[in-house]
Amino acid sequence: MSSIDLAILAEEVGQAVPAVAEPPSPADLRSEWLGHFAKATCSAADLAQLSVPPREPILGEWFRQGDLGFIYGPRGSGKTWLAMHLARQCAEGGQVADWKAHKPRRVLYVDGEMPLDGIRERDAALSGSSAEGMFYLQHEALFHLTGKVLNLTSSAVQTALLETCQRNGMELIFLDNLSCLFSGIKENDADAWELVLPWLLDLRRNRIAAVFIAHAGRNGLMRGTSRREDAAFWVMQLTEANDAAEVQNGAKFVCRFVKNRNATEQECPPLEWHFCKTKDEPHARVSWKKLSTLQVFRQWVQDGLTGASDIAGEMSLSKGQVSKLAKQGMAAGWLIKDGREYALAGQA
Repeated sequence: MSSIDLAILAEEVGQAVPAVAEPPSPADLRSEWLGHFAKATCSAADLAQLSVPPREPILGEWFRQGDLGFIYGPRGSGKTWLAMHLARQCAEGGQVADWKAHKPRRVLYVDGEMPLDGIRERDAALSGSSAEGMFYLQHEALFHLTGKVLNLTSSAVQTALLETCQRNGMELIFLDNLSCLFSGIKENDADAWELVLPWLLDLRRNRIAAVFIAHAGRNGLMRGTSRREDAAFWVMQLTEANDAAEVQNGAKFVCRFVKNRNATEQECPPLEWHFCKTKDEPHARVSWKKLSTLQVFRQWVQDGLTGASDIAGEMSLSKGQVSKLAKQGMAAGWLIKDGREYALAGQA
């Protein structure tokens, strides 16, 4: 039925035709944005006085409101153990290694991979106190209760999750993991990340920190396009500890920052973590220790860096300092040198 027909019908029954708002014209949009730009553009001097609340620190100084962070490593390395430990301690206002949570936060942990029983057991094992701010959106529970499958590639689902966070005052959202929660995105296609990036920027504008858990590829780097890391404030890499194979219950791994905009390496040194959970214990035993420079050097060689220049670049050392570390490793018998390349003894 045309608009003319609707008008005649409404006239016959004595009703007014409801007004239909016309979309703004390009000229109107241009004028509107000119006003916005005039309001928000300021001089360098005014910028220093601009009244915008600073981003509050969440954990130590390296984790702040609105951050985008990544935790990645091989399958079974302990990514979920560490991510849930971080989430729990931020919700409880506790402590992770030497880093203290500045206050309890409201945290949403979105799980797209583990069975429901597994996530419940892990949460109970890592709980330290009653955390009123700890929440879960679990894929198996969602399907059981609603019949829906969680896929955050959809812009409608992204918008709904953002609104859920806003309504419930969530300040952190953990996304475990990238490949399970974002089906249909080609991992190595940089342009495909555009389906997610605008949503992440909306989270940041709302001061909601987002932490992705992701898999490492065969080369040890995060799987997929490196463009994901461009907007990240920090990226954690997990690698197996030297004796990780001996761990029967839990996980043991080395965690180090490969990108950190908020803090220095001195404030965030490489750490070796050990999560141990036995059937006889209700809670997991969580321990950690800082690694010495020599241990970090050994870890880089173990991870496949064999040249002095590459190792020096990653460790922010000179080639001479790397050479001294190598001599210590060779004297201890765990390092060998073949030409200009280093390797662990028995792996050459």
